[in-house]
Amino acid sequence: MQAERTTAVVERYLNELAGLSGDDSAEPIIRALLSSSARRLHLLSATLLRRNYPRLSKPPMNLEAEEMLSGVVERMMKALRKVHPRTVREFFALANQHMRWELNEFARRLDHEAHAVELRESSVGQPVIAENSSRISPNAARIMQAIESLPEDERETFCLVRVQGMTHADAAEVLGVSAKTVQRRLARTLPLLAAQLRDLRPHAPPRG
Repeated sequence: MQAERTTAVVERYLNELAGLSGDDSAEPIIRALLSSSARRLHLLSATLLRRNYPRLSKPPMNLEAEEMLSGVVERMMKALRKVHPRTVREFFALANQHMRWELNEFARRLDHEAHAVELRESSVGQPVIAENSSRISPNAARIMQAIESLPEDERETFCLVRVQGMTHADAAEVLGVSAKTVQRRLARTLPLLAAQLRDLRPHAPPRG
């Protein structure tokens, strides 16, 4: 019921944004829109952080969903002044995009700090103590690239269900489709990813 209320309220504010004339201020509506969707945005942020960027929640970054969400809301405030999503699906797709950008920015910051530690330690002849695991592995980069290469509908559905951990019903609510459609999209997506990443499976033959 909470998801349904959130969706209905978000849809109402999106309709208000769409009905603005050139001289009307969108600021109050944007703030109300983000406030009404805060619970859903926090859930999505926490899930994405936990599943895709767990290293950021550990020392030295110790990133929490609340801190991440603050940056996402700031990004969304700026974006919504220029772009008005037409549907609830487009709104949460925009939010998901900015969440990834926010987390990637934290990851780049962490990698930069780790690299700086390596340089300082190596310059005085000390062993390198920075953890190489703080960087995205080549295999993880390939997986992310394969996901990004999916058709838009399949990519959105896969990220909501398999990356962010949403149920089929919740993903269907965000996307504005039926749960059966979510299932069909996932059924199309998994073979596409398996074909691109078949060499990453255990005992898979070499690529070529």
